[in-house]
Amino acid sequence: MALPLAFFGLFFAYPVAAIVGRGLRSDDGWQFGRIGEVLARPDIADVLWFTTWQALASTALTLLIALPGAYVFARFEFPGKQLLRAVVTVPFVLPTVVVGTAFLALVGRGGMLDELWGVRLDTTVWAILLAHVFFNYAVVVRTVGGLWAQLDPRQEEAARVLGAGRFAAWRRVTLPALGPAVAAAALMVFLFTFTSFGVVQILGGPAYSTLEVEVYRQTAQLLDLPTAAVLTMVQFVAVGAILGVHAWTVRKRETALRLVDPAGTAQRPRGIGQRLLLGAVLLTVALLIVLPLGVLVERSFDAPGGYGFRYYRALQEAGSGGGTFLVPPLEAIWNSLQYALAATAIALLVGGLAAAALTRRGGRFVRGFDALLMVPLGVSAVTVGFGFLITLDEPPLDLRTSWILVPLAQALVGVPFVVRTMLPVLRAVDGRLREAAAVLGASPLRAWREVDLPLVRRALLIAAGFAFAVSLGEFGATVFIARPDHPTLPVAVARLLGRAGEMNYGQAMALSTILMLVCAASLLALERLRPDKTSGEF
Repeated sequence: MALPLAFFGLFFAYPVAAIVGRGLRSDDGWQFGRIGEVLARPDIADVLWFTTWQALASTALTLLIALPGAYVFARFEFPGKQLLRAVVTVPFVLPTVVVGTAFLALVGRGGMLDELWGVRLDTTVWAILLAHVFFNYAVVVRTVGGLWAQLDPRQEEAARVLGAGRFAAWRRVTLPALGPAVAAAALMVFLFTFTSFGVVQILGGPAYSTLEVEVYRQTAQLLDLPTAAVLTMVQFVAVGAILGVHAWTVRKRETALRLVDPAGTAQRPRGIGQRLLLGAVLLTVALLIVLPLGVLVERSFDAPGGYGFRYYRALQEAGSGGGTFLVPPLEAIWNSLQYALAATAIALLVGGLAAAALTRRGGRFVRGFDALLMVPLGVSAVTVGFGFLITLDEPPLDLRTSWILVPLAQALVGVPFVVRTMLPVLRAVDGRLREAAAVLGASPLRAWREVDLPLVRRALLIAAGFAFAVSLGEFGATVFIARPDHPTLPVAVARLLGRAGEMNYGQAMALSTILMLVCAASLLALERLRPDKTSGEF
């Protein structure tokens, strides 16, 4: 536990505490009265209200649209199911900047809807809500559908034999069993939409601002650290409560149900009703997920004078985008891959040690350590990035000009995914195997190499894939610390979208397409590696 604790203390707790301290402390001491002053401001109250209600609306809309998909993937067997499962998960591993760009190409100025019917939804709340459903559809399908596939259908059939109708049997037997999974999925969707940054930044315009966007505006544009510090604390408290409830629902789901092999619960759709449901889900996936991604790719080739590779060729030119970059934007691809690989290595080391520690110890301290590992998902990434700039600037940790700063920030987001992926598998390893190896003379290191590693190798590869994907798309912290001559892909896309001009817009679409393809390739590799039963929630 020593290395993970040192890592989080030095590269997370210290920068965040420094930012909050600078915002709430002056020469006269702590100024806690600023908290009430900030929260009483009408503009901040509007931000808090919008953040909360849009998260609730996004969660409700996602559940409404995705639950039928969860049922179809759990109970139906049809051609192309595995491929479609990968397709619906692509948005979840996409950077939020790409999600915003895809919907901008669909509903924004000059987008498909604008060209066909003169309809624009950018700078409206509907674009934000639809983008959030697009991003979180897989959370519901994977979390709820994964459990649904393992529920014994004979229980519902027994209720129907005893006289219950189809809906009554589902409501009294299946729904209570699915309750913890639905609650867990709803909480995770609420978490992701409550802390939404890239989607709101691109689609919301100046009219809409979540807590994360407002922290960025107060920090980067207005340099109002007191307000940013208060908003960071509010978001931290809110997300901490969400994660606490989520942990409770996960524990309840793990202990309260008797599950069966999912391979025996799926069957081909029978009857007109089931076929119509399958068709409706396929149409939803086509319109909600495939269409925005397809329009994004189409816009990357739609240059003046006809379709071609003009925007892709422009990415190779230094100074492209009206001076937006000091290097050719195409170098952002190589930068992002290097940073993501380094961040993945760090996340695997720190997360692997943390997961191993959680399987060997118990008690309140370890439960607190487990919660600590999830905290970076709840604290503003903008705050972390800005905290890096003001804390890691003196020897012996003068890293402000070092390339390692970006992978360190990205690894903070990757570690929770590594822990949550590896922990169920490590806990499933029989401790008696290690004891037998020790009795036969194996050292602890050799016992781990000969016993644990072969059993968790696949989970380790899955954890590496998720860490790589989320590191590749990290934006909130990277936008502060990525050097102008070494931009990452999400930062490059955001900078291009922030400048007027058709060429900038086209290059943003081209870079987003490249980033989408890299993330999709990572996901397809994960699908081939994913174990049948021990892959965590995803």
